[in-house]
Amino acid sequence: MTADTRYAELIAAFHKTWENFPGQARLIDGKHHVIAVNAFAAKNGRTPGEICAAFGTPESHKGCRKAEALATGEGKLDRPFAERVRGWVPLEDWPDVVVHFSLAVPEVNS
Repeated sequence: MTADTRYAELIAAFHKTWENFPGQARLIDGKHHVIAVNAFAAKNGRTPGEICAAFGTPESHKGCRKAEALATGEGKLDRPFAERVRGWVPLEDWPDVVVHFSLAVPEVNS
């Protein structure tokens, strides 16, 4: 079974769930390969097939919690900047895949 075949249903489910998320969402495997990206991520230059850690600067990946999320099977969050939250969500039945998202935190509504 090829990776494309193996991931076909997972990619379809990812797009149903994350396509309209108002931040970047990527489906990433244990070896840092980007399997799928949502519309927001695509607009910001992210593409399936890239190595996630090769995008941006090395500093932007500091504190990555993907390995921890995969090892524990629990979602992880951090806030590397006051205006940004990012997370890694492991997937049931997919022990080597996470959804990695980042989201700008809006100003408080007044």
